[in-house]
Amino acid sequence: MATSSIRKAAVIGSGVMGSGIAAHLANAGIEVYLLDIVPPNPGEGDDVNDPAFRNRFAASNKKKLAKTKPSPIYSKRDLDLIKPGNTTDHLEWLADADWIIEAVPESVKIKQDTFSKVEEHASDEAIISSNTSGLSIDAMLEGRSDSFKSRFLVTHFFNPVRYMKLLELVEGPDTDPAVTETIERFGEDVLGKGIVYGKDTTNFIANRIGVHGMMTIMHLMDDYDMTVEGVDVIFGKPMGRPRSAVFRTADMVGLDTFMHVAKNCYDTLTEDEERDIFQVPGFMGDLVEQGMTGQKAGGGFYKKTKEGIQTLALEEGSLDYRPRNKPKFDSIKGAKGSPADRIKKVIVDGDDKAAEFAKEVTLRSLAYTARRLGEIADDVLNIDRGMRWGFNWDLGPFQVWDALGVEWTAQQMKEADIDTPGWVDEMVAAGVESFYKWENDQEFYYDVFKGEYVPVKRSEREVSVDLLKRAEGDHKVFGNSSASLWDMGDGVALLEFHTKMNAVDPDLIDMMHKSIDEVESGDWEGLVIGNDSTNFSAGANLMLVVMNAKAGNWDDIESMVRNFQDANQRMRYSSKPVVAAPKGLTLGGGAEVAMGANAIQAAGELYMGLVEVGVGLIPGGGGNLQLMRNVFGMHAGDKDFDALPFLQKIFMAIGMGEVGKSCEESRELGLLTQNDRVTINADFLLHDAKQRVLGMANSSFKAPRPAKFRLPGPDGVATIDMLLYSMEQNGQISAHDRLIGTKLATVLCGGQTSQSVQITEQQLLDLEREAFMSLCGEEKSQERMQYMLMNNKPLRN
Repeated sequence: MATSSIRKAAVIGSGVMGSGIAAHLANAGIEVYLLDIVPPNPGEGDDVNDPAFRNRFAASNKKKLAKTKPSPIYSKRDLDLIKPGNTTDHLEWLADADWIIEAVPESVKIKQDTFSKVEEHASDEAIISSNTSGLSIDAMLEGRSDSFKSRFLVTHFFNPVRYMKLLELVEGPDTDPAVTETIERFGEDVLGKGIVYGKDTTNFIANRIGVHGMMTIMHLMDDYDMTVEGVDVIFGKPMGRPRSAVFRTADMVGLDTFMHVAKNCYDTLTEDEERDIFQVPGFMGDLVEQGMTGQKAGGGFYKKTKEGIQTLALEEGSLDYRPRNKPKFDSIKGAKGSPADRIKKVIVDGDDKAAEFAKEVTLRSLAYTARRLGEIADDVLNIDRGMRWGFNWDLGPFQVWDALGVEWTAQQMKEADIDTPGWVDEMVAAGVESFYKWENDQEFYYDVFKGEYVPVKRSEREVSVDLLKRAEGDHKVFGNSSASLWDMGDGVALLEFHTKMNAVDPDLIDMMHKSIDEVESGDWEGLVIGNDSTNFSAGANLMLVVMNAKAGNWDDIESMVRNFQDANQRMRYSSKPVVAAPKGLTLGGGAEVAMGANAIQAAGELYMGLVEVGVGLIPGGGGNLQLMRNVFGMHAGDKDFDALPFLQKIFMAIGMGEVGKSCEESRELGLLTQNDRVTINADFLLHDAKQRVLGMANSSFKAPRPAKFRLPGPDGVATIDMLLYSMEQNGQISAHDRLIGTKLATVLCGGQTSQSVQITEQQLLDLEREAFMSLCGEEKSQERMQYMLMNNKPLRN
C-alpha cells in the first residue's frame, strides 16, 4: 500500500524542470534529494572519484537556483533542504523518499531505465510519478511490477514551477485511486497547485489546446496581414490572455521548447483532424536554427536593444529586426470591462480586421477544444482550469463560449463551415444556454455526456468574498465605495478593500475605524483583513496626496495620515484579534495595514515592502515604527541593547525601498515575524486567516503591550548621515535623496532622544508624520510623485 503522507521527496533529473520541482518542494518545507547522472565526459584534471565531480550536474543546477530570475525559491535558506547526488552512487537514498518524481529527458528508453532503477531501490510504499509532457504511460512502465504500476501516475508541472498554478494529474490503467488522492491533497494543500485531471494522450490538456491555439494564430496571421506586435495587441488583455499574448509568450517559453511541444503533437497525433496545424511555420524553424530561441538567447520574435524593443519584420518575409510598432484597432480600443465583456466586444461587436481575425481564431480553437472533450479530459471544467492555470487565460475555452453565447457561437461555427461534435447541437436543441451556472454559492458545470449540470467540487478551505456575496442571506455588514465589512461566519468579520489596486484613501481608512468599532462592540470573535484580488494593496492613493500637496491642503493630508496611523494602531491594540491576509503586491500603506494587525497569514506569493522613498516620501502610516517593532522585538526597551546596527538594517530596507519577493524574503526583511504564517495556496488564504482568528480568540487573546524604545537620537542620525554624505559624494545618490534619508534617520533614531530615555510608539508616530508632511511640501518630492503616476517608474532628481 502506498504512503498517504509525504515528508521527504526525491527528484531524478536536475534540469530546468527537475530543479524547479525540487525548489518548490523546498519552498513548502519538504526535504528533497536531487539526483542526476554522473558527467559522462570527464575533462582534463577531473577526478572521476571525487564526489564534487560525480555530483556536478545536480550540484551545479541546485546552485543555479539561487541566481535564476524570477527566483524559483522563496529564500536561499530553502536550498538547504535540497541534497544533490547522482544516480550511480546515491540510489539507496530513494528508500527514504515518500514521493519520487522522474524528470529525465523525454525518451521512453531513458525513462524505462530510470524506473527500473527506482523500483530496485525505492520503498514499497513510495509514490512514483513522471513529469513527462505526453509520453505513453504503458510504454514508460514496460517491465514494471503490478505494485509499481499501482503507485504510479503522471504529475505534469508547468514551468516556472513556483509561479504556475497548474499541476496535471494523469492516472495509468493500474493507478490506485488512493495514490491520486494523496497527490491531489498534497498538491493543493502543501504545494498550492490547482489540480486538473487529464488523460494519457499527447501533451495532455493545456499544452494540447494552448499550442493548437497559438499555432492557429501563426498559420492564419498572413491571411489577415498581421504583424508580430499586431497579433500580440489583439491576443493579450482584450482577449482575456496574459500581457505576453502569443509571440512574447513563445519568447519566454523558448522557441526551441515550443517547437518541441508542437512537433511532438504533429509526430504522434496521426489521427488528429487538424494535425497540420501543429506543423511549425518556416520562420520559427529558421529562428531556432540561427539560435534566436527567445528571451534566454537575447532575441526571438522580440529583442531588447539600447534603442528600445525591436520586433521581427515577418510581414516583409524577413528575420531582420525593426522598431516595435503597435498598431491600433477600433475593436481593441473599445474592449473594456470584465474579460467576458472584452472578448464579446471584440468578437461580436467588432467590425475591423482585428475583430475578424480574433473571431476566426477563436471559433476554430473553441471547436477544436469541443472535439477533444472525452479524448483529453472528461469534462469542460478540467479543460477550462487547465487553460486558466497553465496558460494564464482569464477564461477557459468553454467560459469564452459562455461569454459569446452558446447558441450564437454554434451558429457562427456552422456558417464558417467549422465542424463541431454532435453534443453541441444537442445542447442547443435542449435549450441549454451556458456551460456554467450558479445557484447561490454553488457553481455547476454542464456535463455534455450526461446532459445535466454537475456541482463543481470545492474544498471547504476555499473562502472568498465572491462566495459570501453569492451565499444565501445577506452577509454584508456595511460598506462604502472603498471597503466593505463581511460576515465570514463563526463570529469572524472580514474587511475587504475594493478601491483601484486596493489603494488606501480616506474612505478606506474610515472603514478601518468603523470595522474595529463594530468588532469590538459587537458579538464578534475577531477580524480578518483580506480580499479576492490578486494584490492586497499597492499602497496609498498617491494621486490624492499629490493633488492636495499642489493645492496646499496640508490639513487634509495631515488628517489622512494621522487617521491612518490611528487606524493601524487600533488594529494592533484591539480587544479582539485582527489577522491580515496579504498576497501579491503589499506595498507602502498596504504593508502598514498588514503589519498593523496582531498576526499575518501571508500567501507564498507575497511582494511586500515599504517603498515610499521611491516617490520622495517615507512611510507615514506607522511603517517605520512597525518595522522597528518587528526587528527589535522584546529588546526594544532594553538599556543594554545596541539599537544602531539594527537601525542601519531597517534604514537600508526602507531607504532602498527593498521589496521581499516572497513570503520568506519578506520575513528576512523583518516585514513578517517568526510567528507569522504562510499559506502557499492563495485560494485557502482567507480560510486560514479566519482559523487563525478563531484560534487566537479561543486561547484567551490579549492585546500586546505597546513597545518602548531606547534609540541613539542625534548621534545615530549623524552616523547614518556620514554614510549618506559618502554616497552623495560618490554620485550614488542625489542631494534630495540625502535629504529624504536624513529625515528617515531622524525618525528611526527617535529625534532628540538618547539611549538613556525610553521613547513611546506615539512619539515615533508623531516624528514620522512630521517628516512625511515636510517631504510632501518639497518640490522635488512632488515631482517624484507626479513622475511615478505618469510613468509608473521612479524619478531620481
